[in-house]
Amino acid sequence: MSQSKSGPPPIVYILVFALISVGVYWVFARVPDDQSDNPSIPSETTPSNNLSPSTASPSSATPGRFTVPESLPSGSGLDLQGSTAMVSINSALKQGFEESFSGVTVTTSATGSGDGINAVLAGNADLGASSRPLTAEEQAQSLVAVPVAQDAIALVVGVNNPFGQGLSQQEAVAIFRGELTNWSEIGGPDKHIRVLNRPPVSGTHQTFRELVLNGGDFGNTPNITTLDRDATTPMLRALGDDGIGYATAAQIFNQSTVRPVAIDGLTPIAEQYPYRRTLYYVYQDPANEMVQAFLGYAFSDAGQAAIAQAGQK
Repeated sequence: MSQSKSGPPPIVYILVFALISVGVYWVFARVPDDQSDNPSIPSETTPSNNLSPSTASPSSATPGRFTVPESLPSGSGLDLQGSTAMVSINSALKQGFEESFSGVTVTTSATGSGDGINAVLAGNADLGASSRPLTAEEQAQSLVAVPVAQDAIALVVGVNNPFGQGLSQQEAVAIFRGELTNWSEIGGPDKHIRVLNRPPVSGTHQTFRELVLNGGDFGNTPNITTLDRDATTPMLRALGDDGIGYATAAQIFNQSTVRPVAIDGLTPIAEQYPYRRTLYYVYQDPANEMVQAFLGYAFSDAGQAAIAQAGQK
């Protein structure tokens, strides 16, 4: 004789399946809508020049907050001062910005990151170009830094320097601290190493201390000369066949009289090159109309293309 089967009636299984289907739909169809309304989830995208979020200071603004206006009053101007490392970027953006807004002018000058930041603080510049992050003291004065691009600091010698090898990071530190003073100590000729150092006002000087000297000081030995002015071209001309200096990599790639020194076997174009840094624009918060417009252009497709092109010059 057959026995009757036990268990819930079929309608129970049908109801369970329906509830599961509704739950799956809610998870996959509703969550994205909820996220788009949540202000804590950023909607901006990272600029196309591969900025590293880890290098942005707490005072850094999100590039995506700036937009390009439809127009600007004719006769408007923007004063941009600061880093010598950003001359090419500043020039490329100036040209594109002025072409986009008839009657608008951008004035640029390059005397060092520190000078540019101080000019913004004093109200003598709208925007500062800086190859270093802001200090805590500068942040406390309502300055905001916007990451613009990444570059590399190159150690550089003259093309007639007989030292043809690369350096280790330890050897680079020893040279700029004055602990290695003769090329023969690292496989070169028996000749003194003449070190050309940039002035403290230079953002490249400050970043070099952090990236290369691990936060330490430059040496105070007779073979180390600190330049009076933060200018790359005079430094490159003075290298001769026994000097070594440093500059933003983009400024030396097309130079016929100098060459970069490899570090741990890597040149500045290598992705794993150790001396990379972020470049910034600095403004006084709140940003004025011209600053907002210029930064909006800098992070537009046209501005990003101009920055990329500047890095190839």
